[in-house]
Amino acid sequence: MMRLTELPNSEPEEKVVLVLRRHWIDVVRLLIFTGMLLIVPVVILIYFNLTKVDIFNDPATGPISAVVFSAYFLLVFVLTITAITDYWLDVWIVTSERVIDIEQKGLFNRVVSELHLRQIQDITSEMKGFLATFLTFGDVFIQTAAAKDRFQFKNIDNPDDVKITISKLVEACKLHHGHSDKVDDSTGLVVEK
Repeated sequence: MMRLTELPNSEPEEKVVLVLRRHWIDVVRLLIFTGMLLIVPVVILIYFNLTKVDIFNDPATGPISAVVFSAYFLLVFVLTITAITDYWLDVWIVTSERVIDIEQKGLFNRVVSELHLRQIQDITSEMKGFLATFLTFGDVFIQTAAAKDRFQFKNIDNPDDVKITISKLVEACKLHHGHSDKVDDSTGLVVEK
């Protein structure tokens, strides 16, 4: 669990409520993809072995083959490490006052955004497909009244529960700060306090 002293611009009574990461299925997908990439050179070597061609012992193709295979494995390693780093460093933190979105984009680019709970107008959760429904992971979208893009929590566990928790936090924050929307019983219209 992250300590509140590590959060930038924290308010005195602010508490960390949720720390969210992408669902573990993203790592499984990555490992399956990496496994498929590692099978390609094995298939090539089996093909050359069956045709009785030794590409590594040939004086002309041996060094080139060794360099190509080494470069291929290095590329697969770098892509896998980059994807694991991206997975591990993508974090969404929900506090009693705001939402903090920390997204790693590649190895050397990080974007940190924050949104105060009082600004939230709409929260939507979405699960698409059989696997997402079966394993209960999906996306949560948070929209403000501003024209900027909405926040997106990608492939998180239990998106419906996260939506409900954030909705309750938004209402509590608005009540605490005196910005709660009230419904006029006589007209049924939302009246801001």
